[in-house]
Amino acid sequence: MEPLKNQVRLDGMPALLPHARRVARRASDLRGYFVDDAALEALIRRDNPVIYEVFEPSVPEAPGQIMYGITVLYPGRVGREYFMTKGHYHARRKTAEVYYGLDGQGRLVLQSEDGRSHVDDLEPGTVIYVPPGWAHRSVNVGVRPLVFLYAFPAEAGHDYAAIAQHGFAKLVVDQGGTAAVVDRSSWLAVPSRDHRMR
Repeated sequence: MEPLKNQVRLDGMPALLPHARRVARRASDLRGYFVDDAALEALIRRDNPVIYEVFEPSVPEAPGQIMYGITVLYPGRVGREYFMTKGHYHARRKTAEVYYGLDGQGRLVLQSEDGRSHVDDLEPGTVIYVPPGWAHRSVNVGVRPLVFLYAFPAEAGHDYAAIAQHGFAKLVVDQGGTAAVVDRSSWLAVPSRDHRMR
């Protein structure tokens, strides 16, 4: 493999240039991840927008290599929840990851397999270390695209199934125009809770 050089474009349509892989996740790709299924289905019927995009160079998924790229997470909400990534553990649990905020305002929600949770601000200039064994999900709480760079051991892999099955213990929701972190269990336990956008 030869050395690589990329540039991050933030003006206009954010992207990693050049990139070998671009993945666009639409609202329909996030079924089962948001609390308000009815609001998500209405959004899908309306225009099924792209929620986030991932741009990566061509790096072998092999020991000794470092995978990196940028994620562009667009602003918006599904019901009261802000647009977010699916979130994942690494398939190889003993691998870590680093996030570096480039543009926008967000939160990084982290959760360990033994039930601990942690939420950090993800903003320009912020570096967040995700330790081995912690699931992580980014959430855009601003009005601009949230753009961040990530890097992890290329052989780490992704385990989305555990999150799809159990979700995260913490949600980031709009409460009167402010981003609030709430417990998923208590949020879902209140039958009269209005999860819809206000």
